[in-house]
Amino acid sequence: MIKNNILIKFIKWRVSNISDKFFLTLLSIIIGFVSGLAAFILKETVYSIEDALFSYFHPQEQIYVFLFLPLIGIILTIMFLRYIIRDNVKHGVPRILYSISKLDGSMKRHKVFSSIIGGSLTAGFGGSIGLESPIISTGASIGSWLGQIFRLSYKHKTLLIGCGVAGAMASIFTTPIAAVVFGFEVLLLDLSTASLIPLLIASVTGAVTTKMLLSEQFLVHFNVTQEFIISDIPFFIILGIVTGFIAVYFHWAHFKVIKVFSKFKNVWVKALIGGSLLGFLIFIFPPLYSEGYDSIRMIISGNASDLLDYTFFNDSDNVFVLVGFTVFLMLTKVLAASFTSEAGGIGGIFAPAAVMGGFGGFSIARLLNGFFPDLGLHEGNFTLIGMGSVLGGVLQAPLTGIFLIAEMANGYELIVPLMLSTSIAFMIARTFNKHSIFHRQLIAQGLFVHYRDKSVLKEMKLENLVEKNVQTINVDENLGSLIELVKTAERNIFAVIDNDDTFIGVISLQEIRSVMFDKDKYDEPITNYLYQMLEDEKVELGTDLSDVMNKFNNTGNYNLIVVDGKKYIGLISRANTLKAYRENLLQEETDDKG
Repeated sequence: MIKNNILIKFIKWRVSNISDKFFLTLLSIIIGFVSGLAAFILKETVYSIEDALFSYFHPQEQIYVFLFLPLIGIILTIMFLRYIIRDNVKHGVPRILYSISKLDGSMKRHKVFSSIIGGSLTAGFGGSIGLESPIISTGASIGSWLGQIFRLSYKHKTLLIGCGVAGAMASIFTTPIAAVVFGFEVLLLDLSTASLIPLLIASVTGAVTTKMLLSEQFLVHFNVTQEFIISDIPFFIILGIVTGFIAVYFHWAHFKVIKVFSKFKNVWVKALIGGSLLGFLIFIFPPLYSEGYDSIRMIISGNASDLLDYTFFNDSDNVFVLVGFTVFLMLTKVLAASFTSEAGGIGGIFAPAAVMGGFGGFSIARLLNGFFPDLGLHEGNFTLIGMGSVLGGVLQAPLTGIFLIAEMANGYELIVPLMLSTSIAFMIARTFNKHSIFHRQLIAQGLFVHYRDKSVLKEMKLENLVEKNVQTINVDENLGSLIELVKTAERNIFAVIDNDDTFIGVISLQEIRSVMFDKDKYDEPITNYLYQMLEDEKVELGTDLSDVMNKFNNTGNYNLIVVDGKKYIGLISRANTLKAYRENLLQEETDDKG
């Protein structure tokens, strides 16, 4: 109680003395710092677990350990979530989008730490997923938590979630520009000066914090050793086409695995099947272990043949063996990632998509160099551009793919081929899949509303849009009484109610037009012309306007009846709702400029 009183006093003081813009800027610094700290803790924990596990095994024996380690990690993750957190936890970008769209930007506070612990157990034991998802969930939860504590509006709370996502992504990759772009492209945040500044500050703070705390070897950085050569453009076009279809394959395979695993209702059955399949894949293809960025480092540093170490494919001098092995790595990486997440592990598809693209880019360059040695294609560059292209196609966020690789490569030498290949890959991926991998499932379930729409609609209240100029008539009346009402009616529909104002249905002027002048029918009960509206054609007083708009879209109606329980209140029209939406949108844009 004392804490609540202090907090309420602070909130009142803050509203009176500190502007929203300055306060949001201060919070964005805090969010960026904590996100960077969380990224440091997650990475250190994952690598510590890996070092501890493999310190007991000789390198030759490690391949057999892969058979059971991922399953153990997944089981530990499930046990942590079920018996310690005691929640059916859903992590990652789709859950953040769902929270923004349907939960008013409110996320459960345990996600501030549960994502880190769950992600550490999953990845530390070899789960073939990315660490970006747990960190992004953590950052978003921090932003949501602060927004809830300080009683901020939906608009500001959502902006703080965006700051958490940007700070977290910048922390994990040390790519501040790509992190901000990701917020606009994937989270569909409002692109305005008012939102841009906090996002930039959170992103930079997160990146700087991680860079100060984390050893360089743990940062996801690659060095470009050869600049872009103009004569390679035709081959980058080929790369764009191939990576576009790789992105399509990733999308198809990921949801195919989800569909198969949806048939298993028992969580332990899912864990056993998914963990066993994952262990078998890693046993055959050891580079599938954990994120996969170490494999990309081998390729870019010129040691691609090291991918075959401790595998059953040890003919590193044969170009076709290495290329074939890398192609299989590319094809199975999405399966390994999907098995991990569907079995119960915590992690993201960000890293698997990028690593798949890297394998694809390297395979194309090595194969072309094998057949045409005089080409001299730079395999490291093709690997990096392949990463950005597949990522842009899978996320349907080409700018994120471009800037992420440009920043991870410590320069913009590859910006032209990155733009070319990623654009082609994006267009191909968009041709086959209208929505990104993050948005598809939410949209299919009707759970996703654009942030800008949601922000504006959230400020609107249904009570202020109710129209009460619809004439009401008692259900026991006859047609003659209704005709008398028609003479003074402003609308062409009439609400039928009983003595307790309970809504019964409506009568349309169109329904009685043919009998209006037939006095022989005036004694007929009005129920002969009654239309009892479906539930989707009525809305409860207090309903969120986004749900009202969904009902307009689903029914095709221009008007919906507003009720309070069973009691008739009035009517809401599509035209007036859209008019109010436009007015609020213009007002919000004016406020942002101010």
